[in-house]
Amino acid sequence: MARKPKEKRKLFEEVGAEAPPARTVAPQGGMIDARRRGGRGAARVWLMILFALVMVMIAVGGLTRLTDSGLSITEWRPVTGALPPLDTAAWEAEFDKYREIPEYRLVNPDMDLAEFKVIYWWEWGHRQLGRVIGLVWALGFAGLALARKVPQGWTGRFFLLGALGGAQGAIGWWMVSSGLGGDAVDVASYRLATHLGLAFVILGLIAWYVFKLGREERELMQARRSREARLFSVSTGLMHFAFLQILLGALVAGIDAGRNYTDWPLMAGQFVPPTPFEIVPVWRNFFENAGLVQFMHRMAGYLLFVFGIVVWARSRRSPNADTRFRFNAVLAMLVVQMVIGIVTVLYGAPWQVAIVHQLGAVALWVLILRARFAAQYPKFLSVRGTA
Repeated sequence: MARKPKEKRKLFEEVGAEAPPARTVAPQGGMIDARRRGGRGAARVWLMILFALVMVMIAVGGLTRLTDSGLSITEWRPVTGALPPLDTAAWEAEFDKYREIPEYRLVNPDMDLAEFKVIYWWEWGHRQLGRVIGLVWALGFAGLALARKVPQGWTGRFFLLGALGGAQGAIGWWMVSSGLGGDAVDVASYRLATHLGLAFVILGLIAWYVFKLGREERELMQARRSREARLFSVSTGLMHFAFLQILLGALVAGIDAGRNYTDWPLMAGQFVPPTPFEIVPVWRNFFENAGLVQFMHRMAGYLLFVFGIVVWARSRRSPNADTRFRFNAVLAMLVVQMVIGIVTVLYGAPWQVAIVHQLGAVALWVLILRARFAAQYPKFLSVRGTA
């Protein structure tokens, strides 16, 4: 019996074409984004609320200083101090405590109870706002933790904000206590600078966290590969320089140095103010000599402005339109802040202008951080201008 010849395979015949098609599995999303993704939005809203409260706290603290109200409460009672005096006897008791400190004897010996209540409410409001911030942090952190909505890797960062907030309360009392004894009629300027400096650190951390939570981890990792290292480096230097200027501004506020020399660009008709080193020992002049402290603040302001122009010029080389726009905003705010500073000097630092100058520092600080973030995590835009 003849055998049936085998059929030749075609050269491009698919092997196993007669087999049933394999079951395909849809591609899965990135594991990075899958980790507690839903908590990023809630955490970001919570941080933005904290940011707004801290910004208001800085403004209220500045007004408390400008109205000479910071020493009206002479005790630190974190819990029981939340309640203000509720009757005449309680008000008289608080006023009696204030009468015992040097500020009353040397500056306000003619103050009556009605006038005391005005400065008391400023300081009480300042401390009460600090308690509100602490409560918002605690409730928000606890709520995210109980709902298991804390983004992966963010527990330590959120806890750090609370720890710094607690330290800020202790430093606030350390500052106030420096004006309650001896012949002091104000708080120590270097303690005021420490208190304000930590407030800006907290505000900066919150802003940075808000920026990061506004984008997915996957997107941040991809953007990090395109980071503009040199621009990030010089913007970091600008951030540190701006922080130094903020501290010098606090020294000026601490001794009311902005009200002593009201001419510009000279000081008392000369470049360097008279008797810049008259206090002994010499190192105290850098904290207590009104002429020298204001001179340092002015010179640092000029240098910061020049350095800001250098950083802005470097940002013009960035291929990212979003990054260039953010550094444009920094330069614009630098110009505005310098103009406000000059006006503050010329008018003798009235509280209405001085508080605008302080809020300008907040705006400049956040804009520098925002531009620095863009250098670290560039956001590429399409031809149409969309991300």
